[in-house]
Amino acid sequence: MKTVAHILKSKPSQTVYTIAPDKPVLDAIKLMAEKRIGALLVMEGEKIVGIMTERDYARKVVLMGRSSVDTPVRAIMTSSVMYVRPDNSNEQCMALMTENRLRHLPVIDDGKLVGLVSIGDLVKDIISEQQFIIEQLEHYIRGERG
Repeated sequence: MKTVAHILKSKPSQTVYTIAPDKPVLDAIKLMAEKRIGALLVMEGEKIVGIMTERDYARKVVLMGRSSVDTPVRAIMTSSVMYVRPDNSNEQCMALMTENRLRHLPVIDDGKLVGLVSIGDLVKDIISEQQFIIEQLEHYIRGERG
């Protein structure tokens, strides 16, 4: 069973993109589009105060007729942010995401942000793990028959 720490190490980029709560939503959307990501952590200094996702934008700006230029991130972010630790397993993360309908989980170690895992990161890791098991079983079967 792989841990969150292993998943973070396997990611091509360790960068966690953030934005301040007083920035306009338009700045957040531009950053997400530029970096091809679906969420930004909302930070005040070193403290996570929320998360803004594409879902937040669609539901709280577009559908409510708000302006992306005039609306601050604080007005649409999700304030209660669930997180995991580096020693949590991929299965624990999947369970947390499934139960709470989340797509992103910050990773906190000793009170400090060390990464972010997405549902895509977890699915990729699980598929890789299953592929390894399949290959091992195929080798075992071929060895027994050969």
